[in-house]
Amino acid sequence: MTTKIETMRQQVREIFLAGVAAADPRNSVLSHLNDSPLNLADNGKLFIVAIGKAALGMAESALDHFESHPDVTAIAVTNYENHEALQQKLKNGRSGFSGTCYAAGHPVPDANGLIAAKSVKELVENADEKDFVLFLISGGGSALLPLPAIGLSLEDKMDVNTRLLASGADITQMNLVRQTLSAIKGGRLAACARPARMRSLILSDVIGDDLRVIASGPTIAPIGNNRQARQILEDLDLFDQLPMHVQAHLQQDDDHDGAAISENKSEAVLVGSNAGSVEAMMKHCKGVAKRIEIPLDGTVDEAALFIMQQVEDAKPGVPLLFGGETTVHLKGDGLGGRNQELALRVAMLMEQADYQGDWIFLSGGTDGRDGPTDAAGAIVDGGTLSRIREAGGNPQALLDNNDSYHALSMANDLLLTGATGTNVADLQIFLIS
Repeated sequence: MTTKIETMRQQVREIFLAGVAAADPRNSVLSHLNDSPLNLADNGKLFIVAIGKAALGMAESALDHFESHPDVTAIAVTNYENHEALQQKLKNGRSGFSGTCYAAGHPVPDANGLIAAKSVKELVENADEKDFVLFLISGGGSALLPLPAIGLSLEDKMDVNTRLLASGADITQMNLVRQTLSAIKGGRLAACARPARMRSLILSDVIGDDLRVIASGPTIAPIGNNRQARQILEDLDLFDQLPMHVQAHLQQDDDHDGAAISENKSEAVLVGSNAGSVEAMMKHCKGVAKRIEIPLDGTVDEAALFIMQQVEDAKPGVPLLFGGETTVHLKGDGLGGRNQELALRVAMLMEQADYQGDWIFLSGGTDGRDGPTDAAGAIVDGGTLSRIREAGGNPQALLDNNDSYHALSMANDLLLTGATGTNVADLQIFLIS
C-alpha cells in the first residue's frame, strides 16, 4: 500500500517534470521559427550552430524545419551525457540530430571543447553576406566552447574556471571573467560571422534572462571589461593566485567594446526560461499552488533560510513553487551539487524547527545533472536525516565536507532523471500534507 509520503514524493516529482517539459528545446525552437520565419536568400547558405546542454534538441528541430533548404550545414556542441544519449538513440534506430556533433567537458572545459570551438569559429568565418547563421544557444555553453584569447592556453581557462566554481561566484561574475579570457565569448563569435545575417535563439538558464550572461553571450555584447573582471577576481581573493601571464592579460585594455559587437547584423530572441518553467509547474497544479515570485539565489545556506521563511505561511496541500540558481562555497572535498546541498540544508532546518507533520522538499536542476554527479538533485522529507544516521552517516559532518551526494544516497533521496536535453536552471517544490 502506498504511504502518504510516497504519494507526496511522486506528486512533487511530477510537478518538477512538468517544469522541465515546458523547456523542451525542440518545441521552443519550432514555435519561434513558425511564428518568425528567417528571411533566407535564394542563393545563400544556412549555417546552424547549436551550443549548450540543449544544443541537440534545438538543432534537430531547426534541421527538421529547414529540411527543404538546398544548402544547410549544422554543427552542435553539447555535454557528454547528452551526446551519449544521441548515440544510443541512433543505435536503437531512432531519428536524431544528423549534423556534426561534438561532445565536450562541463562544468570544467576540456580539450574536446577546444577542438569544437575552433571548428565552430572556422565554420562561421566561411559565411558571407548572402548567408544566414542561426545560432541556437543554451546554458552550459560557457564551459563547452573554450577558445582562449591570444596568449592564453586551455589550461589557463580550466584553472580559472575551477577556481571560480569553488569560490561561490554567481553566474554573472563567472561569465564576465570567462568572456575576458575568450576569443569567442562576449559577442566575438558573432563578429567572426560577419558579414552574414544572424539570429540567436536563446534558452535561458540565467535568472533574470540577461542574454549577455547565457553561455557567456557568444553573439551578444559583453557583460563587462577587463577592469571589472580583475575586480571580481580580487574580491574573491583569486587574482593573486593566477599565473602572471593571466594577470597581465587582464591588465590590458579591452580589444573591443559592447557597442562594436552589437552593431553586427544579429538579432537575439529568448525562447525559453526558468520563469516559464515555474509557470508550467503552476499550470500543472491547476492553480492550486503558490508561486514564490522572488528568485531563489545567493548561497545555499541563504536560500535554505529563505525557504523556511516561506514555509511558515504554507498551507496544507498547496505546493510552494520556486525557481532560481544558488551557489556553493566549497570548503570540503566531498561530492555533491547545489541542489543536493540545498535539500540537505532544508532537511536539517526542518529538524531544528521540530516540525510536526508530513512534508516534502524537492530541489532539482532542469538539465538532470547537479554538480559533477549523476543526480539532478534530491527529494527530502521528515525521515531523511534518520535514514542517513541509520546508515551510519553524520548529516552535519557530511554537509560540512560538501558531501551531500553520499549523505542523500544513504537516505535513498537522490533525484535521478538522467540527462533531460534542456537547461533552464533549477526548480524547487515544498509541500506539506
